[in-house]
Amino acid sequence: MNSILKHWAATALIAVSSVAMAAGGDGQSSGQAPGSGNVSKLQYLQKGEARITDPAPGWDYLWKEVLIDITVIGILFALMTAYFIWRYRRVPGGPEVGSAPKLSPAAAIGWAVIPAFVFLADDFFLAANGWVLWNKYRDVPADRLEVHLESGMYSWDYTYPNGMQTQNELIVPAGKAILLRMTSRDTLHSHFIPDFRVKEDSMPGRTTYLWFLPKEAGKEHVVTCAEYCGVMHSYMAGRVIVKTPEEFKQWYEAGGAAAKKSS
Repeated sequence: MNSILKHWAATALIAVSSVAMAAGGDGQSSGQAPGSGNVSKLQYLQKGEARITDPAPGWDYLWKEVLIDITVIGILFALMTAYFIWRYRRVPGGPEVGSAPKLSPAAAIGWAVIPAFVFLADDFFLAANGWVLWNKYRDVPADRLEVHLESGMYSWDYTYPNGMQTQNELIVPAGKAILLRMTSRDTLHSHFIPDFRVKEDSMPGRTTYLWFLPKEAGKEHVVTCAEYCGVMHSYMAGRVIVKTPEEFKQWYEAGGAAAKKSS
């Protein structure tokens, strides 16, 4: 009995140490060279040596950890449940009331607290990593393109710094962080770009924001509203169009000139 309790205690100690390491930082912003651990997955090389941390791969990593966690726990509990159902089943001629050896108070507390502590430590580990990732999503790079978004039933209206406006099409350059400052002219909407793992609500009377890092030119990404906003909610879709920096500059300057003429 004591050896089993010691095993559980050691496991719990390891899990708690992992939580402390995650809360203190995961080393993904330490400036290590590409190819060292997970850093190469989370760093995007831009402008020579300048680096922008893309949080999207971190989201994928954390989601994989959550799936592994709930799968392992689910299988473990299913096997334990099946074993107990079979082991303590009622058999013909057997006792109607079962019996079990009496545990000492220390053993009873240990069997209750230590397993719970181990599973909670695992949850705390995921929560700590989630907190680190959330802060990365809120830390916007200084080198960025800022676009104003006004959402409304049932469209996404983007306004660029030069006054150019687009509807349901967000055109961006590859390799540059994109910041959306968002409001709504009517009700609650949620700007969701699944490919970049970002989603944020927009609402009347308040400004919210999200940012993402498009990496590959020539690709399009779906934009959709993830908050029910009315009878045509499912039609509130758009797209992110990623261009090369040269193509974007040409399009941006031509659109800015046209916006000035129209004004």
